[in-house]
Amino acid sequence: MDTKTILLDVGGTYIKCTDGRQIPVHSDGDRMTIASALRKAIGPMKGVDGIGVAIPGPFDYKEGRFLMKHKFASVYGSLFRNLAKVPEGVRLRFAHDVNAVLIGSISLLGLQECTCALVTLGTGLGFAYAIRGHVQCNAAGSPARNLWDLPLAGGGILEDEISARGICADYARRTGDGSRTAYAIARMGFSGDPTAREVYEALGARLGKSIKGILAEIGADILLLGGQVSKSLDLMIDPLRENLPGTEILQVPDNAVFEGLSCLFKDNSNNQEYLCQCSRNCSSPQP
Repeated sequence: MDTKTILLDVGGTYIKCTDGRQIPVHSDGDRMTIASALRKAIGPMKGVDGIGVAIPGPFDYKEGRFLMKHKFASVYGSLFRNLAKVPEGVRLRFAHDVNAVLIGSISLLGLQECTCALVTLGTGLGFAYAIRGHVQCNAAGSPARNLWDLPLAGGGILEDEISARGICADYARRTGDGSRTAYAIARMGFSGDPTAREVYEALGARLGKSIKGILAEIGADILLLGGQVSKSLDLMIDPLRENLPGTEILQVPDNAVFEGLSCLFKDNSNNQEYLCQCSRNCSSPQP
């Protein structure tokens, strides 16, 4: 009998499936609602050999246990396998969603020998980096370091400025119009609206200044950009390059998250070919 692997990208609103389906999931729903969405996303289990899941943290990526309190609170402490009714014989692989995107980008772009960093721009600000193909993780399996909560000099955190909501807030400050989404502002920018372009150019400059020191510290000369906001890279690429001289800037390939999950099934030794817990005597070269 032919076997198959199912790959899922679990967010707070939708579960994206590798076959193109998007299953609604209410992360603030009750246990039954969340479990039902997981089972629907997986579908019939006949012939399924493995299930790969990308999901944000906090999450126990080794055991597959929900540890979030801001989302999926009703299933806190529950095992994915039990919620989704996955038989014991089916292999499960879990990865932080940003780590999965980085693994997939390394595979698709042939960056196995490079030291590279990934910034994801969307409703939030994600960051991960890899040394010679090994994504650096903390002991919990999340990215080894964060950017989103870095404090700003005037108060707040970096994610307040470098994110979709940061784009909207900047546009509102400049125009008094707080009704525009980041996507709408980007479309205006591509159509030649000078204020919209200034907002994205300012975002690129802020991002470059914020991560320049970090890229130097880890020895990364390649920066990957992912997430919905990064699809407007052309609007912010010039100031980003000006602030990151010598850094190659690349956009994350389509379906990188699913490629990353697929990679985890190529290695049966607890994903150590791709993920390195650098806080546990990491064997990968350190910066």
